[in-house]
Amino acid sequence: MERMVVETIQKSKMPDEERSWGKVFELKHSSSVAQIGRILAQKRGLNEEMAVIICAMHDIYVDHTGRVTDHAHKGAEIAEQMLKKTKKFNKAEIALIVKAIHQHSDKHEKSKNPYVELVKDADVFDCGLYTGVHDAYVYEKSPKICKAYFARIKKVRKELGLPYDARWDKIEFIEQAKGYEKDKK
Repeated sequence: MERMVVETIQKSKMPDEERSWGKVFELKHSSSVAQIGRILAQKRGLNEEMAVIICAMHDIYVDHTGRVTDHAHKGAEIAEQMLKKTKKFNKAEIALIVKAIHQHSDKHEKSKNPYVELVKDADVFDCGLYTGVHDAYVYEKSPKICKAYFARIKKVRKELGLPYDARWDKIEFIEQAKGYEKDKK
């Protein structure tokens, strides 16, 4: 499935300049989230293969279309079709993968499903590794949503034994000079 995701990005006819994120980021992000998912699955005692598939496919709608609007819900539909086409997954496995993809953008909501939580954590943790993401989140999301995202990042950092990073405690801009100032209107 990881290979299928990479090929989907490579074969997408949407030109890079019209994509929300660009193919290079999409390739890096899908691969990184899959590997982070692998590590978290090992730490949490979850099925590693299932975690990697979910994480690799979590942005499949973006990978197909280059668009991010409602990508989790729309991606779940695409993932279901792709999984059925392979004939390698049973109904329960497909349902689990589709559910996790469908809910992965709702990071402010806790799920009782450990695979849903895993993909949310792997996704936000990976994004948190990129320069400027803190301020992009502050700019794009409400304080309530930011707190939920930042709490997940801090939780995963702690789980992986990484040093404490105080920037995830702040809901204010860190580098306003970089162009993320909120509109004062």
